[in-house]
Amino acid sequence: TKVANKITSLPSDHKFLRKIEKLVNDRKRMFFESNKLDWAMGELLAYGSLLKEGYNVRISGQDVERGTFSHRHAVLKAEDSEEEIVLLKNISKDQGNFNIYNSSLSEYGVMGYEYGYALTSPKTLCIWEAQFGDFANGAQIIIDQYLSAAEDKWKLQNGLVLLLPHGYEGQGAEHSSARIERYLQLCAKDNMFVANCTTPANLFHLLRRQMKGNFRKPLIVFTPKSLLRHPMAVSSVEDLTEGIFQRVIPDTEIDKKQVKKLVFCSGKFYFDLVDARAKKNIRDVAIVRIE
Repeated sequence: TKVANKITSLPSDHKFLRKIEKLVNDRKRMFFESNKLDWAMGELLAYGSLLKEGYNVRISGQDVERGTFSHRHAVLKAEDSEEEIVLLKNISKDQGNFNIYNSSLSEYGVMGYEYGYALTSPKTLCIWEAQFGDFANGAQIIIDQYLSAAEDKWKLQNGLVLLLPHGYEGQGAEHSSARIERYLQLCAKDNMFVANCTTPANLFHLLRRQMKGNFRKPLIVFTPKSLLRHPMAVSSVEDLTEGIFQRVIPDTEIDKKQVKKLVFCSGKFYFDLVDARAKKNIRDVAIVRIE
């Protein structure tokens, strides 16, 4: 609650654009009134809670301050002075350091730097976000030679997180797919985590788990575009405070006794399938999410 209050309260001595005021006030209502947290709130509360516990959080990428699809808004600018306000830096007096940087379009160089940073600072949640998931193509050597294999080759543990927006959203070449299959093919002998979450709570627990464990593994998260503001992609406060990361989410909407077909899926496909199932009034198909 303390973290939520800090990241949903604008300083009164600055004037902000109405869009920013609405965004922050909407987040406050999400947590304290409607109890329906969206993707951005799940993500920001993960950072805020880790910072409160003394961990550092470091994020870089091509548009990370605002978020590629304008959901994060970790850095706010005062309208009159253009002073940058970072609410995550005001969680508590003895909190960890929060640093977020919009970086250049040199994925190879930036991801390589963040890999080294994560290696030497295991108490820092170190994140690199692609502007679109396919932009990781430019850092493929880092992913293949270091991220996926360094623990086996050199016994080096590294907890770098890649946030790769994924979607087939019709944006054209190199703006469509983070190529999930490529990362799954790199998985062997528990070398890294690969996730395609469907709930803000699962993202919250996943990011926190990166720091709370007593070992470090790279984490690849295929972050959504369409689910950022999807009315069904929400979690309750209790899902965060009392829940855990769910590797598999069962279907609780269907009577088990009527089920004749079981469908496994991940990511945004779940919401497409649930919508189709409801429109066609299908009651004998269960849909299980692999997160």
